[in-house]
Amino acid sequence: MTVEEIKDTYSMSDIVERYGFQPNRRGFIPCPFHEGDRQASLKVYDRDFHCHACGVGGDIFTFVEQMENISFKEAFQVLGGTYEKPTFASRLIVYKSQKRRDMLRKERERHDRKKWLNCMLIGIYRAYMNRSEPLSDVWCDSYNALQYQLYVQAELNEIEARW
Repeated sequence: MTVEEIKDTYSMSDIVERYGFQPNRRGFIPCPFHEGDRQASLKVYDRDFHCHACGVGGDIFTFVEQMENISFKEAFQVLGGTYEKPTFASRLIVYKSQKRRDMLRKERERHDRKKWLNCMLIGIYRAYMNRSEPLSDVWCDSYNALQYQLYVQAELNEIEARW
C-alpha cells in the first residue's frame, strides 16, 4: 500500500484505539507524549491530531512514529505500507524535477543580482544628476541613463510578478 492508500484505509481514531486510547465524545484523549496530563488535551481529528498542551501534532504516521519511537519508514511498514524498488522512469522524474528546481533557483539568483545592480545604477545616476548643473552634458547623460534604468527596473518587476 502507498501512503495515500494507508491514509484512506485508517482514520486517526483507528490508530489511537490501536494503542488503547478511547477518545471521549468530543474527541480528546490524554496526551501520551508529555508527563502530567490530568485532563485530556490531545484532540483526535479525522485525519490528524493536535495536543493543546505540548503542541505536538501530525498525521497517523507521526503518531505511530512517536508512540513506537521509530522512523517514518518503519511506521509506514507497521501500518502495512510496502516499498517498491525505484524504476528508471521514477528516478528520471526525480532527477528532472531536481534539475528544474536548480535551474529556477539559479534563474532567481541571476534576477536578484540584476535587480541589485539596477538599484545601484539608479542611485548613482540620481547622485550625478543632483551634483551636476541642470541641463549640462553630465546631467543630460545621467538623466538619459536614469530613464533607461527605470525602464529596466519596470521590466524586472514585471518578470518577477509572473513568478
